[in-house]
Amino acid sequence: MAAKRVTLADVAAASGIAVSTASLVLAGRGTDVRISQVVQERVKAKALELGYRPNAMSVGLRKGVTSTLGFVSDSVASSRLAGDMIKGAIEAARDRGFMVFVGETSGNLTQEHLLLDAMFDRQVDGLILASMFTQERDLPLTIERTPAVLLNIGPTSPTCLPVVLPAEYEAGRNAAQALIDAGHRDIHLVGSGPGPDDVPPRALAGTQRLAGILAVLGENGLRPASGTVAHQWLPRDGWTIVSELLEHRVPGALLCFNDRLAMGAYQALQEHGLRIPQDVSVVSFDDASIASWMRPGLTTFALPHRSMGKRAAELLISQIEHERAHGSVPADGGTHLIPMPMRDRESLGPPRA
Repeated sequence: MAAKRVTLADVAAASGIAVSTASLVLAGRGTDVRISQVVQERVKAKALELGYRPNAMSVGLRKGVTSTLGFVSDSVASSRLAGDMIKGAIEAARDRGFMVFVGETSGNLTQEHLLLDAMFDRQVDGLILASMFTQERDLPLTIERTPAVLLNIGPTSPTCLPVVLPAEYEAGRNAAQALIDAGHRDIHLVGSGPGPDDVPPRALAGTQRLAGILAVLGENGLRPASGTVAHQWLPRDGWTIVSELLEHRVPGALLCFNDRLAMGAYQALQEHGLRIPQDVSVVSFDDASIASWMRPGLTTFALPHRSMGKRAAELLISQIEHERAHGSVPADGGTHLIPMPMRDRESLGPPRA
């Protein structure tokens, strides 16, 4: 059976004083209201002896400050790929004296509404609304009831909330440039392209990656040799796209729009007896856990989930502190892009002779 929580009344009874007196002492106001030093020391000693801890929720309700953040997402916590966003948020919150309540909706908007209300009921000081995939979406009407930050979400309408996103456009540029620097000109896109609008609906990551790729190719007088849209970016899609491509030609390089597509591309290439990177180079995005285990290791641009979560929490706490000091949150939070570092492994090499 769980031990009974020690209450303020228990401390007062053990000290032989009224509950109101014990409350004043433990709130640090004993001297202000002329409670003797002897009584104050006795109350503090009894509180320590009994293991008394103040009820943070009741203190927060009384003061209007709970030092808690709400983290509401579709499926970040249950995702191996995106779970580091929560770790980063918790680290940043802990460093600033905050705790984080985490809730998931599985993408159900009704559940999201209920969960946001539950966070408001618990008097969180601010909210992070997050998505596992980088995507555009409409925002819940209640989100601006408290300081808030959007994490991995691009709003479909203007907002004053801070937005934290991976620097997908920059990563697209860097991926294309890495292939060009290695000497490649015959570059095929797997998952999106070849036109600027050839991306799955609301696929913000795909749109930005493709824009960066096309910009660098254009600057170098190049165009994608081919490109095929895949709506789910799964290994099977990568296998199908590359298998069909190999019926007509052997590409110089494949630029896959995520690591799962690249996994399928690897399978198709190996089934046709082609070596990576001696015959075909492969570059990708995300740095999922499979990328380092694939043979050869997959060169990819990593989603900076931990850094994104940390930045989101830091921005949110800064908003909260600004509101406490000035009575309002900043009018425009802006968009904060977190760089996607290159994981340079063995799948990128010069074109075959």
